[in-house]
Amino acid sequence: MEDAITDIQLACFNLGDKLFAVDIMRIREILVPQKFSPLPSASELLEGVINLRGSVIPVMSLRKRFGVPVSGETSAGKLLIVSLARQPLALVVDDVMEVITVPVADIKQPIQTTSGSGMEHVLGVCLSQGRVFMILDIDSLLL
Repeated sequence: MEDAITDIQLACFNLGDKLFAVDIMRIREILVPQKFSPLPSASELLEGVINLRGSVIPVMSLRKRFGVPVSGETSAGKLLIVSLARQPLALVVDDVMEVITVPVADIKQPIQTTSGSGMEHVLGVCLSQGRVFMILDIDSLLL
């Protein structure tokens, strides 16, 4: 008999004052930003590609994906290397904050808004220490 999953661990990060989370099982590693090579005629969301130990990995700016303005005071940030179905993807985030454990039963449905608002990439919403985190559907980010 299999036990049902009761808790999920989430890696939390921010983009400005917005708080997000990703299932820790989907993260391969967290890196300081590296120099990347731009791609000709690529989507405006893709910053380019990096060479990570011989693998070419596309780099996506989550600030651009979610329409968060880039400010001059933004630090170098971090790269989250996540596993997608077809290939890894590097996500540029402002800072990785912590890993939290959340009961699955406490995850709420995201607010339904018009398409293009970014909420179509949110699986759910959870609370931790009085803060609200949006849990990302990383598989939908490249669509």
